[in-house]
Amino acid sequence: MKKTIAVIGAGKWGRAIHYAISQRYDCKITSRKKRVIENFVSLNEALLCDYLVIALPAQIVRKWLTDNFKYKNQSILVAAKGIEKDTGAFLNEIYAEFLPEKNLAFLSGPSFAAEVMKSLPTCVVVNSKNEPLAKDFASFFPDFIKTYTSDDVIGAEICGAYKNVLAIASGICDGLELGNNARASLISRGLIEMRRFGKFFGAKDETFLGLSGAGDLFLTASSKLSRNYRVGLGLAKGKSIKVVLEELTEVAEGVFTTDAIKKLSTKHGIYTPIVDEVYDILRGKSVEQSLKDLLS
Repeated sequence: MKKTIAVIGAGKWGRAIHYAISQRYDCKITSRKKRVIENFVSLNEALLCDYLVIALPAQIVRKWLTDNFKYKNQSILVAAKGIEKDTGAFLNEIYAEFLPEKNLAFLSGPSFAAEVMKSLPTCVVVNSKNEPLAKDFASFFPDFIKTYTSDDVIGAEICGAYKNVLAIASGICDGLELGNNARASLISRGLIEMRRFGKFFGAKDETFLGLSGAGDLFLTASSKLSRNYRVGLGLAKGKSIKVVLEELTEVAEGVFTTDAIKKLSTKHGIYTPIVDEVYDILRGKSVEQSLKDLLS
């Protein structure tokens, strides 16, 4: 039986996923604004597909699902990373309000859209409690993308969200020209902090050491292709977050995720010193003072 597939969201990552899947399957794509992209269709037509890859920013997902989605036994691959700022809800919790867990999978791993669009070698993980569904979605990707599967949905989600905050911290570190030693120390301590947070919510150790954890963190926290890293570079220059985001002109999920993690860590008493400092910097604390506080 022919698979009908659509990508919802035509930002950089949505377009990259559409490009990748289109190497193997006929894949549609849609977004709020009409785009000049091959196989671009209306939202209504996209929603008729059996498989949906949703690449919408985490902060708008709940409203989009409420306004647009009707469950008709579709299977969904969630291709966003983040935690809802206002509620602290993980994406799997939000989607579970609209469709069964068995129909849900989550994409993770180190994967810059620009490199996927060039067909450069990439590895990703498809995470789902439904192993056949994870393998099904994994089969959609072309040969230049190596796919793995995992059942640690919460672990992959936390890694994907947390690493964006750590990337802001790493950008600040590099913006201050503190050196390679400092960045390596920050990233490695960030990995420990991310694991501590994730273990509280039941994530598996191996997830933090794999592609979803260390792999995605190392990538996002060390390259100007990362918008969250670029946020950190801007903050290190003394710019306000408002100015940094205006110059960025893209969504930097780490800014919202910082608030969500701070809320959850305070509620549950989880020690998250790097996130705490990023949170304070986003509210006007000087990066130099944050550095002193972290080192002490």
